[in-house]
Amino acid sequence: MKRNWTRIILLTVLTILLAFVAWKWWYSREERISFVRYDEFGIDIPVNYKIHGIDVSKFQKDINWQAVKQMQVDKIRISFAFIKATEGITRQDATFRQNWERAGRAGLVRGAYHFFYSTRDPLKQAINFRNVADLQPGDLPPVLDIETSNNQPAAVIRSTAKIWLEEMEKAYKVKPIIYTNIHFYETYLGSEFDDYPLWIAHYYQKERPASKRAWLFWQHSDIGRVNGIRTTVDFNVFRGDSAALARLCIPANRN
Repeated sequence: MKRNWTRIILLTVLTILLAFVAWKWWYSREERISFVRYDEFGIDIPVNYKIHGIDVSKFQKDINWQAVKQMQVDKIRISFAFIKATEGITRQDATFRQNWERAGRAGLVRGAYHFFYSTRDPLKQAINFRNVADLQPGDLPPVLDIETSNNQPAAVIRSTAKIWLEEMEKAYKVKPIIYTNIHFYETYLGSEFDDYPLWIAHYYQKERPASKRAWLFWQHSDIGRVNGIRTTVDFNVFRGDSAALARLCIPANRN
């Protein structure tokens, strides 16, 4: 009996040790970022990630979305696009409707974002977004672009942002995405928003965002180039595969 217990204990310890070694191997593999320079895209791209995308606004002017979709270098191609829809309580991006329709027609996964001001009525900002961005099943969740404090205290920023996010969740039955940078998130938002998918801005440095907060999207460059766009454009990666990206999207049955 004593030998059996000794054997069980040894097997248990060995199993735990092997699991720990496997975890360390996976973690170190995940942490190592491999950048490859692609002259066609004009930037170094983190090739650890399979799903690549861009985000655009009126500053990218008239976009040939079919050319964006068709461009592929090695295994790198554009699979999704975040498109600016609104800003504040009255502003609407002049190219949103055209970009939205044409990106969808080209077969890209689409997402719409709202540039948020904590100094403006969050309900009116939510109405502005909903009046412009008619999100449908298969589209990415609505995005709250929150990156400026406007000299407001953290408590005000959190409370107003929460109202906009809750309005979007009621409308689409899916958690909205938060776009920001690490400093802003840790200074003004924090753990109260950890349940929301995070799209993090972090470029000009050759490593992934150094944050304990898990993120799903990483905006790693703002000077990329793509066929069909005459200006530079922001590049992003998704932390997952195509199936995970599809699961993130607005579901067909929202009731």
